[in-house]
Amino acid sequence: MLVMIKSAPDAPESRKAFKLACYMEADLVLIQNAVYLLQEKEIKAFKGKVYFLEEDTRMRGLSHETANSIKGITYDELIDLLTGDEAVQGAY
Repeated sequence: MLVMIKSAPDAPESRKAFKLACYMEADLVLIQNAVYLLQEKEIKAFKGKVYFLEEDTRMRGLSHETANSIKGITYDELIDLLTGDEAVQGAY
């Protein structure tokens, strides 16, 4: 299952979606202002995979090293994720 987050880390929707992803052991997709979650310490302890839009990090002047569980993706790869076998929980 995928949980897609678009809200900034301090938004209630973002916190709710992050907790939901943790509870459901889902993977995360971070877009728009949610890419700021990459700077939060909770993301390092997240059990699932974390995908983020590389373009959104560049537009916000962020840089982030990818790791085994954290991967930068393009818009085309996002479409592949969203139309793949995984169920998408929603965009928060």
